[in-house]
This record gives sequence, C-alpha cells and structure tokens, in this order.
Amino acid sequence: MSTPEGRVKAMLKRALDKAFPLHYRLMPVQQGLGASTLDYLCCIGGLFIAFETKAPGKKMTPRQTIVAEEITEAGGRAFLIDGPVSIEHAIKCLSAAYRTWA
Repeated sequence: MSTPEGRVKAMLKRALDKAFPLHYRLMPVQQGLGASTLDYLCCIGGLFIAFETKAPGKKMTPRQTIVAEEITEAGGRAFLIDGPVSIEHAIKCLSAAYRTWA
C-alpha cells in the first residue's frame, strides 16, 4: 500500500496476525449506504474490537469518534491507530485483557 494510511493498515494487520493468530478480522468497504463504521472490525478472544487507521498524526472525524464511542458503550473496544506506537499500545492493552478472557 502506497499511502501513509495504507502503510499503517499493513502494519496493524501484521501485528494482529502475530499477536492473535486466531482472531477474526473484517475490513468493510464503505460506500455511503447504511451505518458507517471503523476500518477494522475484529473479534479477539470473544471481545469485539474496532480500529480506525489514520496517517501518522491524523485524528478521527467527528462521525468516527461517535462510532468509536458507541462501540465502547456497547462493551467493545475501539482504538485509533496511526503508527507503530499506537499499534504497540493497542496490542499491549488487548494482550493484557486477553489473558483474563481466555
């Protein structure tokens, strides 16, 4: 992937595959119809996780922030991923929580 966001998506995919080999991942292609969501929807150890990937330093749009809050309020977890530091943080949080779910 040649865009900065595409490179972040590729890094996240590799990190998830390494840390959680038995996870489910969906990257929906949004076409403006129906409810919007974040870039990655995952199930890891029975927990619903969503990731919004951005180019380094970029933030979620107001709509993406609302979706992330809805996911959190429903008992899932949502992460903004913009590079290696945020990927490492998310993997650490999920790994610690995964030990309590499994």
